[in-house]
Amino acid sequence: MGRPIDARGWVFEVKDQSRPGDHWLPIENLTSWSKNDSENEETAETTSFDSKGWYEQDVMQRGGQIELEGQYALDKSGRQVPGQAYVDRYWGQRLGIDSRNLIRWRHDSQDTWVIWEATVTPDEQSGETNDKTSWTATFTQCGRPRYAPVFPICAEESAA
Repeated sequence: MGRPIDARGWVFEVKDQSRPGDHWLPIENLTSWSKNDSENEETAETTSFDSKGWYEQDVMQRGGQIELEGQYALDKSGRQVPGQAYVDRYWGQRLGIDSRNLIRWRHDSQDTWVIWEATVTPDEQSGETNDKTSWTATFTQCGRPRYAPVFPICAEESAA
């Protein structure tokens, strides 16, 4: 029998297209996430007399969406943390063909990233008197998912 995994063990990163190379930014300070693999799915009914009263359909389009929620966070210098800032100030401001970017995620127990080309909608920020400011973004899948192995981080890279 398998063991359930912790929701807090999921890691989400966005590709930083403002820098050359394969540079990914973690999205920090998350408090919840949800993924819907049937968002934007479209079906065509195929029921006919031959179905003998049973409903039939074919999936004509697949889609997906991830919503990330967290706390708006600042680094030690007083700037918004890099992953959130990239979504809010860079990716979330682009239009047309430039509005697509990559998001990847995995559970910390897994050795494979799931990668989507996606668009992003920076969502509502809010808070009340005794709250922390919220941060939310919705990522909508564009095209078929890809998969990539997780490479170990070198000591030099983790020090950067």
